Amino acid sequence: MNLLISACLMGIRCRYDGGRKELPCLNRLLDKHVLIPVCPEVLGGLSTPRVPAERIGRRVVTRDGRDVTDNYLRGAQEALRLAQMAGCTHALLKERSPSCGCGRIYDGTFSGRLCDGDGVCGALLQQHGIKVLGESRVQELLEEGK
Repeated sequence: MNLLISACLMGIRCRYDGGRKELPCLNRLLDKHVLIPVCPEVLGGLSTPRVPAERIGRRVVTRDGRDVTDNYLRGAQEALRLAQMAGCTHALLKERSPSCGCGRIYDGTFSGRLCDGDGVCGALLQQHGIKVLGESRVQELLEEGK
């Protein structure tokens, strides 16, 4: 299956801190699925590295107070477009991210606390019928089709 995946989980240095979070089982995932890497923040026009951002209600704000909601919305729309063009029915996204998070995200206080919620892109993909999984659920994708 074609699988949309957060680019940082494939080892691409696109995270806010210029880092990556490569999955240890990446090669096994590549054996089973066609991976379509995406970084909604970069697609939305943000640089790497960039000031950390968190969701505060419907807005996304950087630690220094800049509202980057429009960048996150634009990036989410482009990620959705890419997923639809590639026929992706599932996405494996970086957990806790204000863009890619699914189920739990940072609470907007920049204190490291989590709250219930989804990132901008994670929510948009789900609204359009794409099943979004965080990287802690990668085993489900590895077992698919067994």
